[in-house]
Amino acid sequence: MNRKYFLNSPQKVARLTRLIAKAIDLFIVLIVSIPFYPGGVLLGVIYISVCDALRGGQSVGKKFIGFSVISLDDGRPCSYKQSFIRNLPLSVPFIFSIFPFWGWIFSVLISPPLILLEVYLLFKLDSGHRLGDVMADTSVVSLTGAKISSKKQPSSWFETSRGV
Repeated sequence: MNRKYFLNSPQKVARLTRLIAKAIDLFIVLIVSIPFYPGGVLLGVIYISVCDALRGGQSVGKKFIGFSVISLDDGRPCSYKQSFIRNLPLSVPFIFSIFPFWGWIFSVLISPPLILLEVYLLFKLDSGHRLGDVMADTSVVSLTGAKISSKKQPSSWFETSRGV
């Protein structure tokens, strides 16, 4: 399939700063969810699902930090579909918290492994992509104005690009 592209010279996006940007978004969801339960949880899931497609690929946290989410297909800002897909690892466990007791337990049990997997991939992949980025063919870039060149991605996200 010729739909994925790999950034040839990705910008040095600080991984810890990406986590801070996502924490800002999750804090917004928490502020809305707790006082307005259960409707607030639904609003929080909707926000988390589409937040990376807002304002040219910037959620509130990414706007605050100065990052943007782009599509690896064409370099355009993240679409709503891509935002929905890239945030599934966060929104799926969160939606279960709408249901009292058993939903809360399921959410608490499934959230930590998914978040740990996201953080692990963010720090271990050379490209700095998290699970959501791999699923949606997106990347987070710094808004420094530097030009990004792209080339076709190797056959697997996990292959190294030695000598390419």
